Amino acid sequence: MLNNEGTKVPSFYTNMTFKEKVMGLLNAGLEEHPSLFLIDLTIGGGNKINVTLDGDNGVTLQDCINISRAIEHNLDREEEDFSLEVASAGATSPMTNPRQFKKNIGRIVLVKTNEQEIEADLTDANENGIVLEWTAREPKQIGKGKETVEKKAEIAYTDIKEAVVVIKF
Repeated sequence: MLNNEGTKVPSFYTNMTFKEKVMGLLNAGLEEHPSLFLIDLTIGGGNKINVTLDGDNGVTLQDCINISRAIEHNLDREEEDFSLEVASAGATSPMTNPRQFKKNIGRIVLVKTNEQEIEADLTDANENGIVLEWTAREPKQIGKGKETVEKKAEIAYTDIKEAVVVIKF
């Protein structure tokens, strides 16, 4: 089988479902561009393929074009018609991948858990969760009035319902 550029496509692609082919081609494209990572892949009715990417250094238009070509040029439209959209995760999109948290260390984030909502500096992110630091005004332990206290919270990814970068102008 030949792709749209006339290059031979490996035979194992011919026995896969459409979604498996797309996933395989997407993964191959991402391997060629290791700073990029997948946020979401959906294949809807009429084989409408939507790919959402993010990158350790952001995502450029050229990055989207490269991944689009990695998929599109290796699928045969005569065998199965499809449409393809490759986009970057928006600046206000919720973070869902640990790599997104790592790239945003030092920024202010809004994190919602089942117990609370915290707007704070993201100071660390590892494979298990994140660390947030902020200051808060709380009642003094002795006497009247309030005092400023430093707060720190370690939150596991499994406890995060939603997290977004706070953009202030």
